[in-house]
Amino acid sequence: MCQLLRVSQDARMHCVSALMLLFLMLACTSAVSAQSLNWEGQTGIFVTPLAYTVPGTQNGFDWPAVSYHYLDAGQVLGGFHQLSITEGAYDRFEFGYTRNFHQDGSTAGLSNLWGSGFNIFHGKVGVLKESRRLRPALSLGFVARTQVGNIGGVLQNKDTTNADFYAVATKTADIRKLPVVFNFGFKVTNASLLGIAGNAPGYQGRFFGAVALAFKGPVRSTILVGSEVLQEPRRVQDLPSVVIPTTITYAVRIIPGGALPTHGWSVESPRLTIDLGLLQAAGKIAPGVNLEARHQFALGISYGF
Repeated sequence: MCQLLRVSQDARMHCVSALMLLFLMLACTSAVSAQSLNWEGQTGIFVTPLAYTVPGTQNGFDWPAVSYHYLDAGQVLGGFHQLSITEGAYDRFEFGYTRNFHQDGSTAGLSNLWGSGFNIFHGKVGVLKESRRLRPALSLGFVARTQVGNIGGVLQNKDTTNADFYAVATKTADIRKLPVVFNFGFKVTNASLLGIAGNAPGYQGRFFGAVALAFKGPVRSTILVGSEVLQEPRRVQDLPSVVIPTTITYAVRIIPGGALPTHGWSVESPRLTIDLGLLQAAGKIAPGVNLEARHQFALGISYGF
């Protein structure tokens, strides 16, 4: 596992400031509803968004949700830390910001192709509300990444940008008193591996999906177990011999002291959720090039105010 002390001084200062802000907000807020955020700050699982949105009042804004995610991406890619804040509005919209902080890997000749981090902006609008019967929730959203210095940015000595535009449908079904979540979406993107591998040569249509089961856990907790599949653009910009495989995750969400959720991976009480995951990202992507990121540990903590 990469060492925390290897983060650059500037990234460390930004990270400490963001954490201080996060804990100050936690200390000053009263209890309301909660929502779990994914890797990029959207309401979701680990790497895919759900059609549900962060709770907001019907007449305006509510308190935001915040999260911290960490990915140990191995000796080549290094470590990734994400700090997110996401706001809900009018019980239909969500928008937020995530900052990515990167720790260098330790593989000579490869690890220097990753920059210090980048910005992630996202938004989502709920088009259809989920019905009790067959109709799923449906949302449209976008993700925009700026100051991306990974791979292509390093090779070109400049920051790059990329974006996703997506539609996603989510349905929670009660099958013999066992909540089962089905999630399916389509996006158009020019990002490679959510920006971790820089940019794709151009915008491409990609599918994603997930399924999850909810169980009653010990001490009144809820445990959700699921898996995601996220198609990636196969090629990386300016590196025609590189091939990026489909991303797969296996995830467990722990909701301390909460009842079984009525909206899949979201819950109204309590405010805290903890995610543990295994990411299958990329191994041998070109002759003689192995990123060694095929079974990587990931952690996520979300707090809804």
